[in-house]
Formats: sequence, structure tokens, C-alpha cells
Amino acid sequence: MGISDRKEREKQEMKRLIIDAALRMFVEDGYEKTSIRNIADKIEYSPGTIYLYYKDKDELLYAVQKEAFSKMLETFQAEATSRSPWKRLEQIAYSYVNFGINHPDLYDLMFIIRAPMNTAEKKGDWENGDDCFKYLTDTIGDCMEKGLLRYTDPRVAALSIWSMGHGLVSLQVRCRFKVMQLADEQMSQMINLTIREFLRTIKA
Repeated sequence: MGISDRKEREKQEMKRLIIDAALRMFVEDGYEKTSIRNIADKIEYSPGTIYLYYKDKDELLYAVQKEAFSKMLETFQAEATSRSPWKRLEQIAYSYVNFGINHPDLYDLMFIIRAPMNTAEKKGDWENGDDCFKYLTDTIGDCMEKGLLRYTDPRVAALSIWSMGHGLVSLQVRCRFKVMQLADEQMSQMINLTIREFLRTIKA
């Protein structure tokens, strides 16, 4: 292995160390306590070392957000596998909502808090979510080929389904269901009914 290869490997290893520490801290301590200094303390390096790889907290959280999307994609790949495209679409909807409810801090980072999207806007692209969105649009495309959806534009269909799921998860993540004193069983029934009825309205 040459010097340049070794340096690149060491760079990637350091990035992995930083991202893993930031991800754990974000999940355990929340956004406000996830600072460059606190992450540096966690990995026993100086803050200056982290700034060699990420120019600010927003850029680092954007990298952490990418990890969160990778976890969501893994969930889709494990749970939404039916050979029937319509059944797979249903599985994606449930998988998305359950992922958000089970991982509220990650969901917050992916879809609610502003910070990481500052980096996406500077890039002019939000590639972090591309693979998850493609998993959804590919399934929608399969449904359209079989005449199973009322939509004719897969992107419009995907955004509609995503918006439905996001609404449910956001109400839960931001404690709106909790303050309405919904029991777990009631919330589960409501979510199941909402997903089922929404999908029914878009089926051809």
C-alpha cells in the first residue's frame, strides 16, 4: 500500500470515528448537546481535528443524516420485499412510519430539524435520501406498469405517499399524540387505519 492509499484509509477511518460518535451523541443527548467540542471530547481528539474533516456542525450532521438514511434503506430492504408491487408499497409505508416512531431522534435529523439541510442547499442537492426515495419510486413504477395506481407520475405519487407517512410520524415525534392522551393501542389502530385508507384512495 502506497503512502497516498494509507493516508486516504486513515482519513476514512477518522471520518468513521467522528460520524459514529456524533450519531451516538445525537441519539443519546439530542441536537443541542451534539457539539463539535463534545464530539471531540468523546473521541479524545481536539476540536481542531474534527474541523479538518467538517467545516461546521451542520456539515457534520449532514454526514450523520446520511447514516440515518442508510439505516432506513436497510429497514426497507429487510421489511419491504414482497414480489407483489402493491404489497411491497404497503410494506414500505408501514416500514417508514415504524422506523420514524422507533427512531425519533434519527427521524428528527432526517426530516424535521433545519441544520443539516443548510449543507444540502449549499450543495444544491439532497443526495442523502436518494436511495430510499428510489426504493419507493421503483416500487411505484412497478405498480404503475401493472395498472395498480391512479397516479401517472411516479414522483408525484411518491411525494404524496411520503407526505402521508411524514404527517403521522411528525405528530408522534413531536408528542402531539401524547398530549392528546392516545393510548398505544389507539395510536396503533389509528396509524393502521390511516395507511390502509390512504392506500385504498390511490389504488386504481
